Amino acid sequence: MNKLKFLITLFFIYHSQISGQVKLPKLISDGIVLQRNTEIPIWGWASNNEEITVSFNKKKYKTKASNTGKWEIILPRMKAGGPYKMTISGKNSINVNDILIGDVWLCAGQSNMVHQLDIHDVRYADEIKNANYPEIRHYKVPTTTSISGEKEDLTGGVWQKAIGEQVRPFSAVSYFFAKKIYEKYHIPIGLINASVGGTPIEAWIPEEGYKNFPEMMNIINENKDPEFLNKQKRKLSNFSPASPKVKDKGLLDSLKWYDINFTPKNWRTINIPGYWEDQGVSNLDGVVWYRKEINIPANMTNKPARVFLGRIVNADELYINGEKVANTTYQYPQRRYHIPSNILKPGKNTFVVRVTNNGGKGGFVPDKPYYIVAENDTIDLKGYWKYKVGEVFKPHKFYGQRNSIRRINPQNEPTSLYNAMVAPFKQISVKGILWYQGESNSGQPEKYKDYMIALINSWRTVFKNNDIPFIYAQLPNYMDVSYLPSESNWAKLRESQLEALEVPNTAMTVNIDLGEWNDIHPDNKKDVGERMALAGLKLAYKENVVYSGPLYNDYKIEGNKVIISFTHIGSGLTTNDNEELSEFAIAGEDKQYVWAKAKIKDNKVIVWSDEVPNPKYVKYAWADNPDNPNLYNKEGLPASPFRTK
Repeated sequence: MNKLKFLITLFFIYHSQISGQVKLPKLISDGIVLQRNTEIPIWGWASNNEEITVSFNKKKYKTKASNTGKWEIILPRMKAGGPYKMTISGKNSINVNDILIGDVWLCAGQSNMVHQLDIHDVRYADEIKNANYPEIRHYKVPTTTSISGEKEDLTGGVWQKAIGEQVRPFSAVSYFFAKKIYEKYHIPIGLINASVGGTPIEAWIPEEGYKNFPEMMNIINENKDPEFLNKQKRKLSNFSPASPKVKDKGLLDSLKWYDINFTPKNWRTINIPGYWEDQGVSNLDGVVWYRKEINIPANMTNKPARVFLGRIVNADELYINGEKVANTTYQYPQRRYHIPSNILKPGKNTFVVRVTNNGGKGGFVPDKPYYIVAENDTIDLKGYWKYKVGEVFKPHKFYGQRNSIRRINPQNEPTSLYNAMVAPFKQISVKGILWYQGESNSGQPEKYKDYMIALINSWRTVFKNNDIPFIYAQLPNYMDVSYLPSESNWAKLRESQLEALEVPNTAMTVNIDLGEWNDIHPDNKKDVGERMALAGLKLAYKENVVYSGPLYNDYKIEGNKVIISFTHIGSGLTTNDNEELSEFAIAGEDKQYVWAKAKIKDNKVIVWSDEVPNPKYVKYAWADNPDNPNLYNKEGLPASPFRTK
């Protein structure tokens, strides 16, 4: 009994020591950049009422933890500089090394803000090789969600420096933004990257931002109720079908279709790149196997190589000589796979690609790179391959009342990403915010303006600064090119982004010339980042620069002509190709748009068509992917798409 009491006493002593450890949030760690010229909050946790000392820059600051173990110390304003060391002491001590004082930018949004330099390492190989900016630092917030409320801390993350290979994980857009700013001022730049691919704006708005959205507040309150969530899960389980078994013949045969000894019989011919629906395969959702013998010269073997397979809709697995080399589970990333040096052999090599498509056209996206490269040697992979269907998916069935059940995806729920990925460091001060998002909201573009305004205002509230510069990227051109005037959800979302500029101290970069028709993640991230940097120079650093392309302002009708005026004309309106203006459409009262003639006069645009004697409406670049939107200012910044109202 005495031994048991002794062990219990030891346990409680040990537990009290552990619970009494001074802790810092994960963001406050080695290499952090803290905001200059403003008070600097340092916070954390300790045992209840524990005395805390922060030693920094030859001074000591003291406080006491609250009854719940929370503490905070506010350091005085500092100029840019460093590196510094900080020691936080209580019952234990923590050292934070290599601290810089500079400008901190919060970078957020979805996949085009996520996209690392590493993904674009072909285009930016020299940028990566020559990166030598130890005072530009990047902190990628790990992806996590919380629908129950705000989290106190992040789940991980480290500060990384923009030096050579270490720059690969940096968000490409934010890196080029920071590089532009740093090269002008040589002040440390800290980039906190809180972004998640495929996520809607609703997930990033704090609860404070939804006060005027009663339906969303209802969802937020439901998500905080464990009983409601459990009830939803039970309802869904009643209507969910059993998981289907694998029926792919290519995996069920005794000799798998990727096996080097497998002999393809009665396989058909198909072209890569291309979608199978465009090559004689009708409305197939399922699994299709591609196979080809590739002749590899001896000088390309026994060395590292890469295979470029463009983009594939949706998922793929690559096998070379019977060995699985790589795979991707969804359609958007470009396939740039490393081939181990022992895989390729001189002579014939068997290449097999297993493609799974769940909806829409399946196959290999055109106008992308398809080749093998080893040092300076390349082999083209485009051309005819053999293919065979391994499995056909049956059309999805709906199970009665399932449609009436609210399906909860934590990543998409209102407040969920803000709660887990931004709220844990809302105490910090930031120089400004960069935002690149909108693709996931294109299905309901008319709501986006209100959500954008709610996001901007609520983030300014939680960061306790009603004037934080907020800079965002307008959606670029994407999808099929439009050769007739048409409607477009992407155009409507761009319009919502344009209208959100009514919020003071905001800026929007226009990117209608930077997209790719076949890639929602265009390769050109440098121009996006540098256009954001121009806006940053204006809003955050008060430089006298032209930072925006022309933005629609007003119009008037004179006879059969509509005269459009703009703001942000810079040194004057022009076209980027010295040709006639294009992508203007005009309509009368019936809103039946036709292509219009347009010309620049006195820094206004005059629009007309002989087919519309009594014009009422004008659109410019109003399409998912307008063919040639060529209205710019003389500083080289493109005009935003718009429509008159």
